[in-house]
Amino acid sequence: MTKHPHGCIMIFPRLQWEKFSERIASLPMQAQWWKRIFLGNAMDVCMDATGRILVSPELRCAAGISKDTVLLGMGHYFELWNAQTYAAQEAEQIKGEMPDVFRDFSF
Repeated sequence: MTKHPHGCIMIFPRLQWEKFSERIASLPMQAQWWKRIFLGNAMDVCMDATGRILVSPELRCAAGISKDTVLLGMGHYFELWNAQTYAAQEAEQIKGEMPDVFRDFSF
């Protein structure tokens, strides 16, 4: 689990975290601060008997998470957002045009 620079918490299964952290660690020196942000804020967590995970107060504070949250499945990881922050970010993105990578994408 680590914080994302856009204000959410990223939650990875161990295997996916290992792949992600290796990719981040291999970035060149000009990405040193981003390495610190992703790797330096990472925390190892375990599920409890009911399948819940405890998000540390430090990560909750960094992501602005207090009560209402949004949990998004992003393929190989999850993002945990403050609900208001996510709604604002989503509304802002919808105002603009879809990125070029979606121009030829078939839904």
